[in-house]
Amino acid sequence: MSDIMHEIEIRRARRALDTEPVREDILRRIMEAAVLAPSCFNNQPWRFLVVTGEEHLSKIHANLPGANYWVKKAPVVVAVAVRKEDDCTLSDGRDYAFFDAALAVMNLVLQATHEGLIAHPIAGYKPVEIKEALGIPQDYTLITLVALGHPGDESHLNEKHLELEHSKRDRKPLEEVVFRNTWAAKE
Repeated sequence: MSDIMHEIEIRRARRALDTEPVREDILRRIMEAAVLAPSCFNNQPWRFLVVTGEEHLSKIHANLPGANYWVKKAPVVVAVAVRKEDDCTLSDGRDYAFFDAALAVMNLVLQATHEGLIAHPIAGYKPVEIKEALGIPQDYTLITLVALGHPGDESHLNEKHLELEHSKRDRKPLEEVVFRNTWAAKE
């Protein structure tokens, strides 16, 4: 194919997860990869809450919309939160904590992919309720939940998600999103 890193090429937003637990040594490597991400002035504003075990996972499951039913198969869900005060706020008002946390999540996703696992960040959940249920302080923003687990049987997926599991990876052409020297987006 190309000289793109293998984990980047094969990574997909898979939903067919197995309930088999993730070994602790693998989970540690994944989380170590996440904390090795770059950040503004090395502030490392991200905080990860690794949720395992049915008692704790049920707090997340109770606060998922129906479309994210498949997350209930994940043996691990990582809650990613930041407090914007813990990172750079730039002169034009940009809060860099969110960008830095995204870099850390990408490291997590790539390491999980390298380990043969699925790591699927989601935006669909009840953030206020999950923060309360997991004891995340109010001054933190819960950015994403990452469903993490081994690839599993697809039989529990609905028709739409089953189709997505087997669809061609769809990306915009480079020319549509990468410009050189002057902005060339067709809005």
